[in-house]
Amino acid sequence: MDVEPGNTKDHCDLINKGGNKVVDAVNVRNLCKSYDDKSALRGFDLTVKKGEIFGLLGHNGAGKTTAVECMLGIRKKNAGSIKLLGLDPVIDRRSLFQRVGVQFQHTGFQDKIRVEECCRLSASLYDNTADWMELLEKFRLIDKKRQTVSDLSGGEKQKLAVVQALIGKPELLFLDELTTGLDPEARRDVWEYLKELRGNGVSIVLTSHFMDEVEYLCDNVVVLKQGKTVVYGEPEKLINVYGKRNLDELFLSLMKDNQGDAA
Repeated sequence: MDVEPGNTKDHCDLINKGGNKVVDAVNVRNLCKSYDDKSALRGFDLTVKKGEIFGLLGHNGAGKTTAVECMLGIRKKNAGSIKLLGLDPVIDRRSLFQRVGVQFQHTGFQDKIRVEECCRLSASLYDNTADWMELLEKFRLIDKKRQTVSDLSGGEKQKLAVVQALIGKPELLFLDELTTGLDPEARRDVWEYLKELRGNGVSIVLTSHFMDEVEYLCDNVVVLKQGKTVVYGEPEKLINVYGKRNLDELFLSLMKDNQGDAA
């Protein structure tokens, strides 16, 4: 992967050993989105391969949420092309629903619904489901299954949101600030599970303000600033190219630097 600022090497035309065209998990080209006279995204490109964890980074207001919402087809783009698992997120929305999992930072739950009822309801929406009891066990929520969601702590609600995103056995997973509110042990548990998913071929797009998390998990990252790509590449290579000690130091320097700012 190139590490030049804004360079997003295209994997669309790669051919596997069997002679078949490789279908990217996510392929976004020249995505643009404006709100009135303000540009939220300008020419955004993104490629996420099968079995890759990709980090979407930037300060609040950089365009991360807009990019994810456009990719999921819940916000209308002004220009550009988007393919998830080779399908259009608007035209093929019903098919993609069965193959894509989503966890938003602020997931709305019914207060009086029990954890187990919440999981059963989610499972009823999919043709092929994971064992949600095993997921509750994995995320240390099994002893909370009969509690109402309103009785859960903020961190427990966050873990429940991740469980719901996993119930449909997604091939592609979008995670928004997934470890916010989690204690250090819970964060590590989630990290290891995500690496396990990656090993099983699941592609993951995550947003995070925790650079240690991104550096540990992500194969590639893109840093957005004012709706525009500043850098794109493998974390370790980017750190070396820019002469920084870690991703946190690199991110802070990019946010202070005027290079890559919108005109």
